[in-house]
Amino acid sequence: MCNLYSATTNKAIRDLFRVTRDDTGNLPSLPAIFPDQVAPVVRVNKGERELTMMRWGMPNPPQFPGITTNIRNTSSPHWRRWLASESRCVVPFTSFCEYADTKPKKLPKWFALDETRPLVAFAGIWTEWIGIRGTKANPIEGRHLLYGFLTTEPNDIVAPIHPKAMPVILTTEEEFEVWMRAPWADACMLQRPLPDGVLKIIASGEREDPPPERNEAAQDVEPLLPL
Repeated sequence: MCNLYSATTNKAIRDLFRVTRDDTGNLPSLPAIFPDQVAPVVRVNKGERELTMMRWGMPNPPQFPGITTNIRNTSSPHWRRWLASESRCVVPFTSFCEYADTKPKKLPKWFALDETRPLVAFAGIWTEWIGIRGTKANPIEGRHLLYGFLTTEPNDIVAPIHPKAMPVILTTEEEFEVWMRAPWADACMLQRPLPDGVLKIIASGEREDPPPERNEAAQDVEPLLPL
């Protein structure tokens, strides 16, 4: 399952997702987002698209302490409570990582739509939760906004690396709108893999998503802008 991804600046996110409220401040690009870290999420709040920071990992059922980052079984009573439109969000990303089962160590493989790493989104859910999150060295107690995102069967690009699942990925404005506002009967149709041939492996062996290589023709014109 996907437990590592990257995201871009909040300006790029605001522009693509037509955000009208932003409380993230001057957010830089994030080349490596891990579970239990905070990251930008877009939700509908009081009728507006809002960009805010949430902590990655939804609460497990009480009998199973811990968190879940990737949600597959949306028929489970535990997850059904967060499938209404008011609990759905989109999670902006530029690439995500799965680990190839290589020896002696697993090898990170980064996936994106292409080498330029265009901004798209995971289909997410979120909730407000009160408790202790963060690391043992730096526990944070209080109110938290938490998120996770859905998974589905892998397409032909992801399956050789991770045969069990891939994230549910949204790529168009229509899909963003359906996911955040439509009834579940319509939104659930988006829990499907991207078509075969869509996605590429754009980096290998890196624990952070390396920036795209500079275009040689453009090197003397201006530096490459951040993702």
